[in-house]
Amino acid sequence: MKDLLRKWNQVSLVKQIIAGLLVGIILALSIPELAKPVAIFGSLFVSALKAVAPVLVLFLVMSAIAQHKRGQKTNMKTIISLYLLGTFAAGLIAVIASFMFPVSLKLTTGAEGLTPPGSIVEVLRTVLLNIVDNPVNAIMNANYIGILAWAVLVGLALKNASDSTKTVIGNLSDAMSKIVTWVIKFAPLGIMGLVFESITTNGLSSLLGYGKLLAVLIGCMLVVALVVNPLIVFTQIRQNPYPLVFKCLKESGITAFFTRSSASNIPVNIKICEDLGLDKDSYSVSIPLGATINMAGAAVTITVMTMAAVHTLGIQVDIPTAILLSVMAAISAAGASGVAGGSLLLIPLASSLFGIPNDVAMQVVAVGFIIGVLQDSFETALNSSTDVLYTAAVEFKKWRQEGKVIAIKKAS
Repeated sequence: MKDLLRKWNQVSLVKQIIAGLLVGIILALSIPELAKPVAIFGSLFVSALKAVAPVLVLFLVMSAIAQHKRGQKTNMKTIISLYLLGTFAAGLIAVIASFMFPVSLKLTTGAEGLTPPGSIVEVLRTVLLNIVDNPVNAIMNANYIGILAWAVLVGLALKNASDSTKTVIGNLSDAMSKIVTWVIKFAPLGIMGLVFESITTNGLSSLLGYGKLLAVLIGCMLVVALVVNPLIVFTQIRQNPYPLVFKCLKESGITAFFTRSSASNIPVNIKICEDLGLDKDSYSVSIPLGATINMAGAAVTITVMTMAAVHTLGIQVDIPTAILLSVMAAISAAGASGVAGGSLLLIPLASSLFGIPNDVAMQVVAVGFIIGVLQDSFETALNSSTDVLYTAAVEFKKWRQEGKVIAIKKAS
């Protein structure tokens, strides 16, 4: 048994996850009733990640800021600029795709109990209230905007603390990271349970009726991941961006696809940054921040679903209004983590730009929940992998300017 475990641990995490995925599919299609207990592994895995991630973010950011030395440069301004650029570009790609491949929906019901934000002002108000949330409440409810705000404030307050205090905070941060690595070792079992539950609960047939909508959504996200992001990365590193892009998609995107939570994938992204030898002062802040505001996938979802509602109702849309939709989608997506229900509940807000009634928009939201098993998975994979991609790209740019060799081969 020990030899078997040792050989299993020598296999890469990605291969282990693929094995768990295949086992989950086989069990769901062959013996769903007998294998029903395996679904608990998925719930346990996601719950464990969601439990540890908020505390990890708090201590990582707090420690990084408290131990940051005055005059030491970080790359945060450039990384945040790329986050905003990437999110807007994703919304723009979604607008173009929606014009090229218009989708009409058979509207349904099933979203009556949800309350979407009424305006962009309400979204921003929610974000501001989340920033000043009680720290204990923020951790309990996984309010990452509030957690980041408190981590930054406490970190700044501790900049002049004694070295022993900073050491304790650093040790707590390392301890939380270690706990996360223990949780991630159970990813294959967790993925097996998640896949089994998804197939047995939703089935594959429920998605076939929305094939064209899914094709546009997933197609836009693939264009962003494989065309837009590499172009943005190339502007930073000035050499072939694809080894880095594929590393991020493989090591970050795959786990995020199955956990469907950018916050839960923060430890995975931090491990990738460590493997690439990036500056901890930058990535310990940029990765948690990216999980909150870098929402290219959410911008695609909001835009495509809204344009589908527009085409369904036969509303004529001009180019300037469509571009305005891209801007609104980018702003709304950045605040999605502060709104219950995520990106789907921001569809009525974007739909209001075209005068679409709220009851119709909520039917579009219901369609989003039906296809959510794939839509949300691809969205999260794009969002999370882009966090580490942009962080690495900016660091590599700094290395290039300093005449250092960029470790792209290490990222292949």
